[in-house]
Amino acid sequence: MKDLLLVVDMQNVYKEGAPWACRQVGARVRNIQLLLDSGTLDKVIFTRFDAPSEPQGTWRAYNDEYVSINTDGYLNAIMPELLPYTKRYPVYSKSAYSSYAIEEVREAVAEADRVLLGGVVAECCVLATLISLIDAGVKVLYMQDAIAGQSPEWEDRIEKIATSFSSIHTEVTTVADYLSCMRR
Repeated sequence: MKDLLLVVDMQNVYKEGAPWACRQVGARVRNIQLLLDSGTLDKVIFTRFDAPSEPQGTWRAYNDEYVSINTDGYLNAIMPELLPYTKRYPVYSKSAYSSYAIEEVREAVAEADRVLLGGVVAECCVLATLISLIDAGVKVLYMQDAIAGQSPEWEDRIEKIATSFSSIHTEVTTVADYLSCMRR
């Protein structure tokens, strides 16, 4: 199997204490690092959300409401724990919720047998990416312990959505279970 790890929007704005903090993001980062260090992946892509520079429709209101966050270089940067990996693997910027909106992501996905999905925010960019991948006919491994949401309730809801597409479109799994299967 050719596996692509898609790490969605692991930016400082989602760290503990940041404006859009996600729960247990530190543990999620460590699990993503386990995947990155495992030597089992064929390809890795990081994405980051950047507010649209020429917003259309409701994105104008989004830009207006979150201007202080959108213009803060630190908040929009990839988390320091993951920065060393971005020297080895590409980081693509997007101004939509779904990472599948990025042409390079679509091209890499087309070459993969499966996409391992990790990152933030479960109920926003991860969910949008999950649905786009499913619509494209891609097998998605929803890495539940490598995905952070803003509350346990949201994480549970999105995991249930991912599970509802099992077993044809999705498989909900953990980093440990994936690595255990890959080492056999």
